[in-house]
Amino acid sequence: MQIDTATHGELLEVAPKGRLDSNTSPELEKALLERIGAGQTKITIDFGGIDYVSSAGLRVLLVAAKRTAAAKGQFSMHSMSPEIREVFEISGFLTILKVYPDLNAVLAAG
Repeated sequence: MQIDTATHGELLEVAPKGRLDSNTSPELEKALLERIGAGQTKITIDFGGIDYVSSAGLRVLLVAAKRTAAAKGQFSMHSMSPEIREVFEISGFLTILKVYPDLNAVLAAG
């Protein structure tokens, strides 16, 4: 899995590419938890390059969101394809995690 990052002021944008499954989710979890542990508490995940999410991937996102919240930060996601958004909707994750249409909406939300 390729994981690109970009900063937008205090916001860290993490952009994984490919599948987010039991094989690749540990890599994303490690990258996110390292950043959170280092004090980065405003994070958004760009789902534009993700074409599949398993329950293992959902768990990683939930762990990162909880750690960010515990640090009084913000965790969000954006740019989901309709198929990925459906996975989040069916799993109930849309009710517990913030999802925006694109990066501009994340930045506008503050």
